[in-house]
Amino acid sequence: MQLKFYEYSYNHLVEQYQIMEEQLRYTYSPKDSIVLVNKDADRHAILALENEMLVSFFVLHQREGVKPYSSNNQAILIRSFSTDFYHQGKGYVKKALQLLPAFVQMHFTDINELVLAVNIQNTAAQALYKTCGFIDEGVRSMGNKGELIIMSANL
Repeated sequence: MQLKFYEYSYNHLVEQYQIMEEQLRYTYSPKDSIVLVNKDADRHAILALENEMLVSFFVLHQREGVKPYSSNNQAILIRSFSTDFYHQGKGYVKKALQLLPAFVQMHFTDINELVLAVNIQNTAAQALYKTCGFIDEGVRSMGNKGELIIMSANL
């Protein structure tokens, strides 16, 4: 698996990406996320590619994006994480999260913490994030899609 920054040349992969209504209860689609990325220089769309297929997608959000969830100025927020419907259950999110610390350290040298907000009802994602080293320190926040658990991992 490779993590890559979104570029327009990957748009055909984004167009083929399948995300179901159930997933949209907790996240935004890659298409909607890319619209926001194009309007905000602090947002970076990241593609998780396996054999040239887009299997997972997420956004890294710096500065103002992470402030509602962390007081650490050297933190970066992971948001809009999803897996293509046809690739769910194959371990791609775990693989992407395992590659993410090195990717962040290479491209965002001042960052020392990964932060994410997961819907309190999304227990499967919470369990996965915990197995990947994210810690729930008891911080909660309200988001557009309900109450959120804030989790973090030091780099």
